[in-house]
Amino acid sequence: MSASPGPDGTPAHVAIIMDGNGRWATERGLPRSAGHREGVEALRRTVRAAGGLGVRILTLYSFSTENWSRPQAEVRYLLELLRRFIRTDVAELHKSNVRVMIIGGRDGLETGLRAMFEEAEALTRGNTGLKLVIAFNYGSRQEIARAVRALAALVAEGRLAPAAITPELIAAELDTAGLADPDLLIRTGGEQRISNFLLWQCAYTEFVFMPEYWPEFDGQSLARAIGIFRGRDRRFGGLKAQTA
Repeated sequence: MSASPGPDGTPAHVAIIMDGNGRWATERGLPRSAGHREGVEALRRTVRAAGGLGVRILTLYSFSTENWSRPQAEVRYLLELLRRFIRTDVAELHKSNVRVMIIGGRDGLETGLRAMFEEAEALTRGNTGLKLVIAFNYGSRQEIARAVRALAALVAEGRLAPAAITPELIAAELDTAGLADPDLLIRTGGEQRISNFLLWQCAYTEFVFMPEYWPEFDGQSLARAIGIFRGRDRRFGGLKAQTA
């Protein structure tokens, strides 16, 4: 279930599909790598802005399970950008009381990258400010399949009756267990789809699709999307506007 928005209607949990790095670069005659590099700067701007706007959870779709099919040179560059971000930014995020969480499959990832994820999470675990959730090697269908397999194993062991499986039990096995569902999902770059991102969690999420490419996104863009969210009538299947 979604958390209650703030008193001014600010969504508690914002999720973002950061789309358009490659198209931004191509339109400027630059290599795609330049778009990804500028995308990291947009990420930094957005994280800084989110806390100031009152967002409590910010989930960013950084690398999907399908992204492995991109050219290997591009994949290597994206992984190196992620490593650099963790090495250079996590200490600053820690000083700012940001908690870093990473969701997505870790099986098969190279050992050094997994260790970096674990160190970032351990360093910031006690922080009480913004929760920054990075979805890496993430695919929502794969996440749901992992959750179903975990519950199926309990059924096979005789520890869980099939009739006892509820939406709450499934949610507790997802990568986002313990986090409120997103109130607002933003996708940049003009596309209007969610690309295997948080399918279960977005059952009652408000979607805002924005034309600007991700490298152009900033605090004003985030504030504009939140303004659109505040104007929505959220009924959650009922007849009267509700907060959650």
